[in-house]
Amino acid sequence: QVQLVESGGGLVQAGGSLRLSCAASGRTFSSYTMGWFRQAPGKEREFVAAISRSGSSTVFADSVKGRFTISRDNAKKMVYLQMNSLKPEATAVYYCAADRFRAASMITWDTCDYWGQGTQVTVSS
Repeated sequence: QVQLVESGGGLVQAGGSLRLSCAASGRTFSSYTMGWFRQAPGKEREFVAAISRSGSSTVFADSVKGRFTISRDNAKKMVYLQMNSLKPEATAVYYCAADRFRAASMITWDTCDYWGQGTQVTVSS
């Protein structure tokens, strides 16, 4: 069993930065591919980024490439999403999720085994 708790959301001006954190419980955190997803008001949930179990491989949605980075610390059971040059369209609830079996390039919301409760990110123009 893995429990995920996101933090770090908030209100930021366009062009600013935020770092989201996801704290995991459970002894097998390093066995999970981790991902970040987001859902904006009135829109479908979408993939943002994912990182492999070791942290050696990362995948990003085209909309965030070059501005967002994802990292993890398996010793601390943490995964992070650094978001730079934020745009108003990044306003959404951001969720972290864990996938036991799939590689970073293959995970989707539906394939994940565990999900956090989400943290709100609001980017003002």
